[in-house]
Amino acid sequence: MTQHDHQQAVQVHTRADDDPVSSYLIEDDGTYPNNGRLPVVVYREAIALDEDEDAAAGDAARPAVRHAAGIIEDRFHEQRWEGVWRNGIFSHHHYHSTAHEVLCIATGTVRVQLGGDNGPVFDLEPGDVVVIPAGVAHKNLESGDDLVVVGAYPPHQIWDINTGDADERPRADENIAAVPLPETDPVLGPDGPLIALWSAGR
Repeated sequence: MTQHDHQQAVQVHTRADDDPVSSYLIEDDGTYPNNGRLPVVVYREAIALDEDEDAAAGDAARPAVRHAAGIIEDRFHEQRWEGVWRNGIFSHHHYHSTAHEVLCIATGTVRVQLGGDNGPVFDLEPGDVVVIPAGVAHKNLESGDDLVVVGAYPPHQIWDINTGDADERPRADENIAAVPLPETDPVLGPDGPLIALWSAGR
């Protein structure tokens, strides 16, 4: 089976398919612990990225990136999520056992797979947000050169990187169980849907 055929065999989610906020519980697949208590939460067009007027004239690429990424960073800071960064997404499955993570697309598009090789696939566009609980594997399947992602973590959570090696467990499982819930939704604050969805899972 080719990689394309495999992608067709798993469920692919797009903006047209999803509700504005959707949640997906991803169980342990034997390689990646994922998280059987806390769902992944996907927000479509969650952060409005208005075009920068300066970027609209002339060479727009870099100003547009700075403008969009800055809007996202401001939102995460407002909701008290920390360790904000701009980059891409690794092209191999990896997970964090010591931190939850939020990702928002600033520019470009990306196809992301969550939970391992048989996990769901999401086509993400600018303004889309994914909150990934500790333990859930994630991977960039396909993206353009213009992809810029902004990420962050709840306060005082320091991320590690794990790749599914057998010797990572049970240490990783113990770490995941000990990661505290965030006090705020990174997009919508203390009353955002993440808080209710994750409190129910705890």
